[in-house]
Amino acid sequence: MPLHPEIAKFLATLPPPPEGPLDPVAMRADEETHVPPVEERLPLHAVEDLTAHTTTGDVPVRVYTPTDAVRHGVLVYFHGGAFFLGSLDTHDHIARSLAKETGLKVVSVDFRRAPESAFPAGLDDCCAVTRWAAEQGEALGWDGTTLAVAGDSSGGTFAAAVAARAYDDGFDRITHQILYYPSLDLDFDEARYASLRENAVGYGLETAGLKPFNAFYVDSGADPADPLVSPVKREDLSGLPPALVVTAEFDPMRDEGELYGGRLAEAGVPATVSRYDGAGHGFVQHFSWIPEYHRVFTETRDFLTRS
Repeated sequence: MPLHPEIAKFLATLPPPPEGPLDPVAMRADEETHVPPVEERLPLHAVEDLTAHTTTGDVPVRVYTPTDAVRHGVLVYFHGGAFFLGSLDTHDHIARSLAKETGLKVVSVDFRRAPESAFPAGLDDCCAVTRWAAEQGEALGWDGTTLAVAGDSSGGTFAAAVAARAYDDGFDRITHQILYYPSLDLDFDEARYASLRENAVGYGLETAGLKPFNAFYVDSGADPADPLVSPVKREDLSGLPPALVVTAEFDPMRDEGELYGGRLAEAGVPATVSRYDGAGHGFVQHFSWIPEYHRVFTETRDFLTRS
């Protein structure tokens, strides 16, 4: 199907990208101007800003409690933004929708970002908060059942890497991994994936922008050959948690996500790959107000329920 008309209409209003090097400070400030005030956000039973005291240090988190139940399953969420953009506020609406639709308590992680913090600082924070959620289960109100990790775009990279590192370290509490249009191969070799060529221009995120956007992360010490940086390069995927991999038809990174989901299934991991037609990269963040894309949250709920 063609690009969704609402997405096409929005893309037509965007100015051309600025010339010259990317400015993280200015780009972050611009992102924050689009965050709605608290009173306009989806209401939940409770939303609290806390500090997770972890092995990597103190990590700010935002905890979303959907109901007044004493105990809930927990979903630890990592926001996207090419490892240098995004925040608790820019992705607050995703965390709220996840909490409401899944019924889980959502812990959104304010991990350290490039270029200020070198690899693997952000990944370490994500891993540490996931362990903290399990270790502090009584205080957090975890019911001891579901402990899922989820993320969009580069947050999906972190979710896959957290699940893999946890498995290697013998931490077996993670029950699910949920990857929304994840960035799983930071080589960006156009010959490897047809979607890098087919969706190169005209759909928001463009193939030519992948290297400069991810350069802050790579230049901070993240080696694209490292499976914790490019999870698709992990040789043995057996034993990892069940996965939901959501892709977008017009995303340059579509094929690496679908390849990863297929390889998980081949390794014996229960894996669901779900492509959203008419969508481009970032649709969960920017276009989940459209009913056919808001469905991603109920699909997530159904995946968590049956897996």
